[in-house]
Amino acid sequence: MIIDFHCHIYPSKIAAKASKSVGDFYNYPMKYTGLPEELIESGSKIGVDKYVILPVATKAMQVEPSNNFTIEQCEEHPEFIGFGTMHPDYDNYRQELFRIKEAGLRGLKLHSDFQKFQIDAARMDDIYDILTDLNMPLIIHAGDYRYDYSGPERILHLHKKHPKLTLIAAHFGGYSEWDNSMKYLVGQDIYFDTSSTLEWLPVEKANAMIKAHGVEHFLFASDFPMWDHEGELERFNRLDLTEDERDAMFHRNAERLLGL
Repeated sequence: MIIDFHCHIYPSKIAAKASKSVGDFYNYPMKYTGLPEELIESGSKIGVDKYVILPVATKAMQVEPSNNFTIEQCEEHPEFIGFGTMHPDYDNYRQELFRIKEAGLRGLKLHSDFQKFQIDAARMDDIYDILTDLNMPLIIHAGDYRYDYSGPERILHLHKKHPKLTLIAAHFGGYSEWDNSMKYLVGQDIYFDTSSTLEWLPVEKANAMIKAHGVEHFLFASDFPMWDHEGELERFNRLDLTEDERDAMFHRNAERLLGL
């Protein structure tokens, strides 16, 4: 069984524009436009059973439409597991968090580099407290040497302020900041996902981070539509893992985290 813990999909009328915008932000071409059917087609080539869908509202006005789209897609596709989105400028966050929880979404995704706020900002503390009370995990885009929004040191500060919040730091804890992830986050009770990392992180360093942090804290993830699943699996297979460790990263850790 394989659970892909990091996927993005978009409504058909904006998919091409949205995926191009993300590609331009990272100066890296996207493999797909991000349509739901493309995700299923790509994942089916390696036997993905479940996909964690992660919307991102870049403006406060996008919060409810993005969450509604995710709820609708999860109702249409039983293989989808939805997370919600939130924006720091969205005022009605308490009601919206309770609404998406009731609708079946399992957690929350934040991308503070897109949303332009520091991930450990005090104004976010109430949102993090509500997530903790609702038992909803938070997955965050982690790292990027170009910005000072979501680096590993800020993630550690967030974790120390909210130690009971289930926290998933994407991209091995720090996209393009893996040395700082090793310095500040490895060994903490924080999950990492493997997305948008294995293309650049040397295999030896990836193996060392997995060993030091513990395989039980890692989640297999593609970051679709930036990557295709066959390529991600090929890179994943280069890691020095036992079959039991692979199974833990493919699905058991995700099942435990989400209570599946």
